[in-house]
Amino acid sequence: MADFDVVLRGGTIIDGTGAPRFDADVGIEGKRIAAIGDLSRASGRSDIDVRGRIVAPGFIDAHTHDDRYLMQSPLMPAKLSQGVTTVITGNCGISLAPWCAVPGQTVPPPLDLLGEDAEAFRYTAFGDYLDALEQAAPAVNAACLVGHTTLRVAVMDRLDRAATDAEIAAMQALLRDAMVSGACGMSTGAAYLAAMAAPTDEMARVAAALHGFGAVHASHIRDEGDRIREAIDEAVEIGKAGDAGVVISHHKLIGPKNHGRSVETLGHLAQAMRHRCVGLDCYPYQAGSTILRKDRLAVSSRVIVTRSQPHPEYAGLDLDVIAAAMGLSPEDAVDALQPAGAIYFLMDESDVRRILAFPQTMIGSDGLPHDPVPHPRLWGTFPRVLGHYSRDVGLFPLELAVHKMTGLTGRHFGLAGRGVLSEGNFADVTVFDAARIIDTATFEHPVAQATGIDCVFVNGEMAWHDGASTGVRAGTLIRRR
Repeated sequence: MADFDVVLRGGTIIDGTGAPRFDADVGIEGKRIAAIGDLSRASGRSDIDVRGRIVAPGFIDAHTHDDRYLMQSPLMPAKLSQGVTTVITGNCGISLAPWCAVPGQTVPPPLDLLGEDAEAFRYTAFGDYLDALEQAAPAVNAACLVGHTTLRVAVMDRLDRAATDAEIAAMQALLRDAMVSGACGMSTGAAYLAAMAAPTDEMARVAAALHGFGAVHASHIRDEGDRIREAIDEAVEIGKAGDAGVVISHHKLIGPKNHGRSVETLGHLAQAMRHRCVGLDCYPYQAGSTILRKDRLAVSSRVIVTRSQPHPEYAGLDLDVIAAAMGLSPEDAVDALQPAGAIYFLMDESDVRRILAFPQTMIGSDGLPHDPVPHPRLWGTFPRVLGHYSRDVGLFPLELAVHKMTGLTGRHFGLAGRGVLSEGNFADVTVFDAARIIDTATFEHPVAQATGIDCVFVNGEMAWHDGASTGVRAGTLIRRR
């Protein structure tokens, strides 16, 4: 009889802790890593030669909007093709639940980043969404945040004001129920119109429902420009109110006026980390992507439209080209295209590199899977960090790159048994070629698989091999109890 279900033989282990690499075999039994070491005398039902390859923990995407994608495309090709085995959903204050929309109702932005179909928002309770997600059996694991903006939509008749005491109490009840059901925390997104009117006090009082759950507060902060320091402090204050760890989402400095300020903001974050559990994530690009909004035009050197409900033919074109074709100013074209999404070139490469290299920065794609012409980060984030920034640019060693997308993220989000290759942990494993791995998705052709990912295991089962899905859907819903 075989000693293990799978033996990965002769690979180089980068275990996710940041420690130096070492050569060893990996034995997998069931859903767990059973042994790491010299297994030359052991046998496996499946023996895989991984000589010349890196064997790493499956990558954890710290920032996604995959809430609906997990059920709509459960094979999750955009993530598995990059080596991602776990996704964190519900970011930027936006989650698919708990809100039950009326059929035909317009999905308010930014909730429409999860899709414009109101029928997808059909979960009165967050636990109902988690149950549906579990039944969908996606190919990757998921840990789910509750969006504060979604809570506002669920309980408020208008979003252009602060919540009343009764509405805050209703949001607290929904959040507490979600945490009992297995959510991992709450996200906020005060940069968006639907939550701009929410004062710090409202968000902090809602977050108080997180007490006792060991939760996370992930924040798309109120201002990523001139008042970014104050916005970081607000996010930390909200986390403190819920006794929750804090994650500053997709940290960046927008607009030429603020380019170079990452020296200041990273110092500010380092100071905050001395007093509380504070982390941050970012994606490896100079351009961001979200809903199409006028206030981004002045700080962006280029704008690409990713979707438009009334004008789908314009997806993938520059706003300037669209405006000229319509005979409108760019500002008026924004109105004509709504509801719509866009890519904005508004960051400086030196800030991107400095934030990526910061030791406590996790990697999150922030991809938008429902955009017809998405930002290339949806398909390219993790290989771009490993291939372009680590290998080609030499921004940090491969061990640190892997740590940023595995062990560091697992620790911040409390994903027990994931993010580190060690005996007894879950067998989420990515095998890749360090010399070849690279993103191929571009702004012109954003839907393209990366190269260099050999195979990916999720909970001990091979889900991706030789550039294609195996059809196995072994992911699990990670419920925070």
